[in-house]
Amino acid sequence: MNVFDKPIVMIDFETTGLSPDMGDRITEVAALRIVGGRVVDRYVSLINCNVRIPSFITGLTGITQAMVDGAPAVAQVMPALLDFIGDDALSAHNASFDEKFLRAEAARLGLRPAHQGLVCSLKLARRVFPQLSSYKLGNLSGQLGIAFKSAAHRAESDAEVAAEVLIHIGHHIGRTYGITEVDPALLQSVNKLAAAKVHQFLQKQAPPV
Repeated sequence: MNVFDKPIVMIDFETTGLSPDMGDRITEVAALRIVGGRVVDRYVSLINCNVRIPSFITGLTGITQAMVDGAPAVAQVMPALLDFIGDDALSAHNASFDEKFLRAEAARLGLRPAHQGLVCSLKLARRVFPQLSSYKLGNLSGQLGIAFKSAAHRAESDAEVAAEVLIHIGHHIGRTYGITEVDPALLQSVNKLAAAKVHQFLQKQAPPV
């Protein structure tokens, strides 16, 4: 069974709030490249967007104003991040949130992301494990037996756990349905389906015996 022979990049942003349209900015990023069912490369950085860090964000993430003030400028980080992602598929837990910040910060600099498609590990988990009680990353990972190695709500820690969740889902799909090639395109297809149609769709993907 081949899981993610085609690369997929798991990304996680820490931000000052929920919406780039409301002026919220990124404070930290982690991008982890998954190939062959394991993380093979990573890009991690704090980010200085010249913004004030709300006290509740510092309380949640541990990221302080001083840490961000001393971090590389967003104009330095974003081109490096987009170069790291390249045209690989992109994934995140609640992917629409992270992608909208990626696109907003890139647009500010006149840049455009080149990733091929988006895979949401949150949506995937809902469809593949519909019986679970919670799909928040911390709760979901616990239910799947995946432990945080360091504090939650920091980009690298969250991205590592989300990557393990994605790999777990990939292996589960491969084993359960006899699918020999689990790749980003298959997961994108599952993401777009209504939950009730996922089982039948995956059954059809298995190679003939």
